[in-house]
Amino acid sequence: MATTGSLVPGVQVCSLKVDVPQLVAPGAAYKVVRFPFGAAEPTDRFAMHQAVQPDGYVVADWATDDRSGLIWPSKAGWGHLHAMIQWEAASAVGGYTELRDQYVRDPLGLTPSPGDTTATEHRTPTPGGQFYVKGHGIFVDPEVPVALRVTHNDVAPRLLTLAEFKLVIHHAA
Repeated sequence: MATTGSLVPGVQVCSLKVDVPQLVAPGAAYKVVRFPFGAAEPTDRFAMHQAVQPDGYVVADWATDDRSGLIWPSKAGWGHLHAMIQWEAASAVGGYTELRDQYVRDPLGLTPSPGDTTATEHRTPTPGGQFYVKGHGIFVDPEVPVALRVTHNDVAPRLLTLAEFKLVIHHAA
């Protein structure tokens, strides 16, 4: 799987950003946040977010394929996940009372390792904009991708207007 840069000392970073709004249906099912590839992303020096995935799958359209939300760690180590999430306002009638987000290992069931979630947060809306930042540390493995997922409980689909997702991998002895 992904081993690019595995012998490079220091931290390895993948930093993704999307400002193309993504429509998220309401309900209990979480949606993988999708991110563009190449020049549209802030940085991926260690090839953790590529259209050609480590298992050979090719993402043809980042905006419609959940695989565009995967970061495949470049090496095993202690990973620190960072996210920034911004939502549009709730519907005027039947609007959301809860916004949810979480990190997940292997959200699409692509590896033999069972996927698991971590840092799940259920948030109530605040006056003004719904802008959130979160961070969490986990062990990462190059054979197990990680992703950011979101959902809400509005009566109508809502737009995720901006998102960032970052993985920083530190050496773990």
